[in-house]
Amino acid sequence: MPSPALRNDFSPSPASPVSVGTQSHAHDASTANPNGLRVFNPDESHSADVDVQPVRQSRWTIWGCLTASLIVGTLFASLTGCQWAAGSQNTQGAALYNQGQYTAAMEQFQKAIASDPTDADGYYNLAATSHRLGNQRQDPNLIRQSEALYNQCLDHDPNHIDCHRGLAVLLVDSGRPDRAFTLLKNWAAQNPALAEPRIELARLYEEHGEPQTALKYLEDAVQQDANNARAWLALARLREASNDPVQALQNYQRALALGGGVLGPNGAMVSERVAALSRQINSTRDAASFNAGGTQMAAPAGFGSSRY
Repeated sequence: MPSPALRNDFSPSPASPVSVGTQSHAHDASTANPNGLRVFNPDESHSADVDVQPVRQSRWTIWGCLTASLIVGTLFASLTGCQWAAGSQNTQGAALYNQGQYTAAMEQFQKAIASDPTDADGYYNLAATSHRLGNQRQDPNLIRQSEALYNQCLDHDPNHIDCHRGLAVLLVDSGRPDRAFTLLKNWAAQNPALAEPRIELARLYEEHGEPQTALKYLEDAVQQDANNARAWLALARLREASNDPVQALQNYQRALALGGGVLGPNGAMVSERVAALSRQINSTRDAASFNAGGTQMAAPAGFGSSRY
């Protein structure tokens, strides 16, 4: 299910807003939700990511910290007032959402859309909140409403990452996984140079028990965009889960080197995994050396620094 987010980000899920801030990607793998409510920050003139507060544990738990949010930051002179109003209303809605006042939050998101009918994040936030309430109340009308809102969001921003994720989750949860795969494959086909659709497809394939297919999509993602920290982090997590510690370590190191503000609080998690895998690899190497007669082998190049 989705989760509303403001601006400060790294992973989303079932409706849960945050406060406006700088780029950062936050979310714990065990508590992530597949989308995040999003708020436009009038003080920024560039794309930024959104930090999402978890609402409930996502069905895509191991991918929780890989969610990113992209906000369109271009300001047109004739729309500045509308966008400022929508940003303020999205911010208020996110705050209400975090307080558990979902109905009041929805009212603010509706106002944001009324202020700026082209605001993709307003549609996304309203969709994510409706999605959460629909699941919470087992209300099929709210679920249908949220699906329509996700599609409206994509009409205004065809590359809205969180919206693709939220809609894919809804389709899977409502028994239409084939539609979810089609949604993401079409997105990837329309954007052959974009890594994000491939990251989301990898997430979906991994959750459906096809880790090798997921791996291929992630390898393709890093080939398309070698500087995408999310792609390297996703690849590292999958390789660690597949018991490939050497490659996982190298991929974590690459994600950490590229991460900066993109990883945000997840940078600490990545550092921990680098340290843990380094100890594991060194321990295995030392044991092998001891069993071979005690001769200490030289450490292979690359364990102490990024290989990429």
